[in-house]
Amino acid sequence: MLWYIAAGSALGGAGRYLVTGLVQRLAGTAFPYGTLLVNVTGSFLLGLFLYHAIESPGLSPEMRAFLTVGFCGGYTTFSTFSFETLILLRDGDWARASGYVGLSVVVAIAATALGFLVARQM
Repeated sequence: MLWYIAAGSALGGAGRYLVTGLVQRLAGTAFPYGTLLVNVTGSFLLGLFLYHAIESPGLSPEMRAFLTVGFCGGYTTFSTFSFETLILLRDGDWARASGYVGLSVVVAIAATALGFLVARQM
């Protein structure tokens, strides 16, 4: 089981690095759009994967661990989100920090629900 989680984490971490870097290069560094996008898309994928894990007995425990704990755990970036929020607060940018926290929480929860909804339609 551990190897499935490790492999998923490696792929998720590499994906996070690539997506965050690309988004930050395109959008600039004034706001952590890359981390926000990764957290939202990771939440969507987690909702999608967990719905199938709950509803589909054909998904093995190893594959469920690979996709959820491994890939999504390696892909999403809550610790980075916390650090970036702290930096915004330290710099006195309370409006951006508040917007970032609000968007991250609300949109990530909505993305998880959307993942469930999409999975239900598949």
